[in-house]
Amino acid sequence: MKFLIYSFLAMIFGYSVISEINETKPKTNPDDNHESLAKAAEGLFKIGTALNERQLNSGENQSLALTKQHFNAIVAENCMKSGRIQPVEGEFVWEHADRFVEFGEKHGMEINGHTLIWHSQAPRWFFVDEQGNDVSKEVLIERMETHINTLVGRYKGRVHTWDVVNETILDDGSWRNSKFYQILGEDFVKIAFELAHKADPEARLFYNDYSMAMPGKREGVVNMVKNLQKQGVKIDGIGMQGHVGLDYPSLEEFENSIKAFADLGVEVMITEMDVSALPNPSNHQGAEISDSIEYQQMLNPYTEGLPDSVQQRFNERYLDFFNLFLKYKDNISRVTFWGVTDRYSWKNNFPVRGRTDYPLLFDRDYQAKAVVSDIIELLGEHQAQ
Repeated sequence: MKFLIYSFLAMIFGYSVISEINETKPKTNPDDNHESLAKAAEGLFKIGTALNERQLNSGENQSLALTKQHFNAIVAENCMKSGRIQPVEGEFVWEHADRFVEFGEKHGMEINGHTLIWHSQAPRWFFVDEQGNDVSKEVLIERMETHINTLVGRYKGRVHTWDVVNETILDDGSWRNSKFYQILGEDFVKIAFELAHKADPEARLFYNDYSMAMPGKREGVVNMVKNLQKQGVKIDGIGMQGHVGLDYPSLEEFENSIKAFADLGVEVMITEMDVSALPNPSNHQGAEISDSIEYQQMLNPYTEGLPDSVQQRFNERYLDFFNLFLKYKDNISRVTFWGVTDRYSWKNNFPVRGRTDYPLLFDRDYQAKAVVSDIIELLGEHQAQ
């Protein structure tokens, strides 16, 4: 019965069932370790993490202690997405977003709002009239304006950066045929950035997407940003989601994208870093949340922990990426991890639900993995040069 209850909760909230059932208190206080990723990277780039509603609402002390110790930037994992914050037209739910912003302010962190316009996790009412038909261009623009003005306006001067548009270019470089695109065409991106800039002229505005190492997507994003720049639209940066595995993508292609985006004269952020240690079904490399692959035991081989050989590959993979980030330290302004600990990582349920993955820097018992000290040492060596 307990397993069924947790399974139901997992489907609703995206928690890892195994993590929740096996919850234990940390063996040591994370504050006993005085190392800090953020301090080690000071002057190079911000070190960020995503925070979820559970952590903030319950005062999940172990995760928050690690956040205060190791990170100087935070991003809203879910609480600012349109379906969460305005589930019914005109009815905004501020409780969770307020708590997120207040936490960042209290601890002097850079605060990133995520995300204003996204085809996924958007409420259905956004695109239809009372009869269920698609709304006109004028109505959709009006709804975008109300949503952006209200959300960005509430946190004007408090939220420092916004992911204005999320995931609108496909892996081949073409435009996603979302409702925003169907009704407004390519102009919806321009409109969103212009509305966000008007709502808070001082906020830095970003485009965010996954699979950014793919040549087709790289070209599509570069073309989109160049077009916005030609029209005089304020776009400050490009967020490269770092959902990677042990074998994909190639560092060379990831680097090619960093260079291509930096050449546009904008900031580059690594926005959602995690390294999956599990087998990659069907060569799956994206982060389209509607993707779902049937569970098979062979795809979940490490329920009792990673073998030493896999752990070594995991450590080396993180260090390879951080060496790359340091190479482009003048272009990269922030490296953000998509979560604090393995316990609550979305990768436990994506793209295969119910797996036990190990993608983050802190384990299920809130302990720093060996690679944390390795990264801190690497950052320190670079600072000493």
